[in-house]
Amino acid sequence: MIDLRKKAEELHDRHSDTFQIEVDEIESQLRTLVEGYSVPLEEAIRSVVNRNAPEYKSSTAATNKSNSQIKVGDINSSGQWVDLQIKIVDLWDPTSDSIDQVGLAGDETGTIKFTKWSKSNLPTLEANGNYLLKNVVTDEWGGRFSIKLNRTTIIEPLDQDIEIGDGSTSIEGALVDIQSGSGLIKRCTVDSCTRVLQNGACAEHGEVDGKYDLRLKGVIDDGINVFEVILNEQTTEFLTGINLSDAETMATEAVDTGVVLTKMRNMLLGKYYKIQGSKFSRYLIANEAQLLSDPIDTDSILIQARSI
Repeated sequence: MIDLRKKAEELHDRHSDTFQIEVDEIESQLRTLVEGYSVPLEEAIRSVVNRNAPEYKSSTAATNKSNSQIKVGDINSSGQWVDLQIKIVDLWDPTSDSIDQVGLAGDETGTIKFTKWSKSNLPTLEANGNYLLKNVVTDEWGGRFSIKLNRTTIIEPLDQDIEIGDGSTSIEGALVDIQSGSGLIKRCTVDSCTRVLQNGACAEHGEVDGKYDLRLKGVIDDGINVFEVILNEQTTEFLTGINLSDAETMATEAVDTGVVLTKMRNMLLGKYYKIQGSKFSRYLIANEAQLLSDPIDTDSILIQARSI
């Protein structure tokens, strides 16, 4: 039998300069991958290392080369080493001793979450400050990108005042599908993780109690293109009239969280909506949604969408 605790301790010792997590968390991640998802041990180890110490793969290269200086809106994948000129829009209270600063940064193309690790020993970022960040690495979860400042990052203050754009877009079309992972869900609450739990487990932190949330992952067809959209709790409640408390009560009475999704599908599919929000990777993250018209023939729209 594999001693995952021993493997976690070995990984922690080997990557003590770059890992921002402790042995217990490393063991939890390994156990989730190996026991929860039957991932081979060596592949699981590589996954944990790449997830928690991305600079392990390319810190030397990142330090010795000139990265592309891009805009926030141009970030389209995880694991990119980039330079950014940004303004600090907001600072949040860290929820873990391993995090020195966390908040929102942006430029004229939009905003993005940033995390600065305590072990990085980097200068403090000030609210409303403008900076050139060199050697930051991108991350992604659930269609949302973020950047991480690590021990190779260089922070240079800027004299210029960077304008912040919202990166918003708007679409109109028929809601032709509501995907799994919608309705009443549970999210991880460890270190403000927010990942959606699968069978009671977080891919990052293993088995946790979690916290209930509402969301919708849908597909909008405008007659030419199809768009994947994500609606948060507030927008979902606005469209359905079902709040989080109502959803929990429905699930408790039915002993099945799936009843919430079923009801939402019956209420929303085949109707036209105007969705406004920000584009992150493949998803449009909605902050506003409006019903436009009466129901349509969903089957015909689906056939049309599949033919594109």
